[in-house]
Amino acid sequence: MPLYEYECFLCGTRFERIQRASADPIKVCPECGGSVRRLLGSPALQFKGSGWYVTDYGGGRSQGTTAIGNGNESSNGADSGNPPAKKSTGTFDES
Repeated sequence: MPLYEYECFLCGTRFERIQRASADPIKVCPECGGSVRRLLGSPALQFKGSGWYVTDYGGGRSQGTTAIGNGNESSNGADSGNPPAKKSTGTFDES
């Protein structure tokens, strides 16, 4: 259930109430009996349990990543242990 914050127009008292989202807002101050308004606040998000980015993926490479499979190989093939491909001169013999 959400936590709502209220402020009294008369005495300025601020208080919080846990209410259902479908519940009607509080209209009377518990301190002085004046009228109150609901304040806008940021939602309170809590990430609990395992499976969050920091605990599962933030520490480095996964087990399946290799030097060839991650996009770090060079274009001429020298780093992968294969000799560079022969370049064609573009001419051919017409005999």
